[in-house]
Amino acid sequence: MSHIWMMIAQRLALGLVTLLVVSLIIFLGTELLPGDFAQEILGQAATPETVAALREQLGLNDPMHIRYVGWLTDVLRGDLGESLANGQSVADLIGRRLGNTLSLALYAAAIAVPLSLSLGILAALFRNSFFDRVANASALTSISFPEFFVAYILIFWLAGAGGPFPSMANFRGDPSLGDFLYRTFLPALTLTLVVTAHMMRMTRAAIINLLASPYIEMARLKGMKPMRVIIRHALPNALAPIINVVALNLAYLITGVVVVEVVFVYPGLGQLMVDSVSARDMPVVQGISLVFAAAFVLLNLTADVLATLSNPRLIHRR
Repeated sequence: MSHIWMMIAQRLALGLVTLLVVSLIIFLGTELLPGDFAQEILGQAATPETVAALREQLGLNDPMHIRYVGWLTDVLRGDLGESLANGQSVADLIGRRLGNTLSLALYAAAIAVPLSLSLGILAALFRNSFFDRVANASALTSISFPEFFVAYILIFWLAGAGGPFPSMANFRGDPSLGDFLYRTFLPALTLTLVVTAHMMRMTRAAIINLLASPYIEMARLKGMKPMRVIIRHALPNALAPIINVVALNLAYLITGVVVVEVVFVYPGLGQLMVDSVSARDMPVVQGISLVFAAAFVLLNLTADVLATLSNPRLIHRR
């Protein structure tokens, strides 16, 4: 098992290097935006003296590489800076919204993962049947539509004209679990429809590739039922690619919720990022971007480890 720990250490080191590169890209991206941050914050009526004083206070007069090193040093200490819009700590702002985004992502994952695995197994079991064709056509349709289009279609069908669900997922206070599940059902369903197609098609393809293997043929010749053959013999050997695609889609559920949160006015990190971009609040935008990047890297690392552990040939090397 020592090579497993070595692999984890290598992936972790590569993830840290990736985060370092991403932090540089994030900083350069915000720096290259047109306009003067100080002027945008103070408004067009501000005097040149006031703008110059604010630029000096924010350190905007320093060279870009000095500001990047200072910002990165603060980030490594856990200090993401202060919001330019309201003066609050960026870490506190992100912390209050991170739980909402993770809750929505877990809600969607709890629906999408079992549903996609079940549909993929059934599509492989009844390959080339009417069910298989309908499932594949539905998956391709779901993949082809952008998130905001799927969201508005669901709002039209399930929220408009006296529909059973609210069109906005905004809630105040500390809602009960039932109220949370009810109010966030449409955004969770939107994310489910978007990611289920990828996971279902990968599950189907991975299992079909194994159905022609000699040990599967032997199991069939012994008289095993088709569903038992898939569940007991094919699925465990198809876990590696399935785990990878599930992890990538879970990363999307966390990092790709921006559009869905804006459509449903959901108080998560995506909505906060859009509001911060509109207000030119760059410290908040940079902090949220780093959180999204860290989540993506962590889930990819988890997928690599789980895919390795699911393959006995990689665990027990000779």
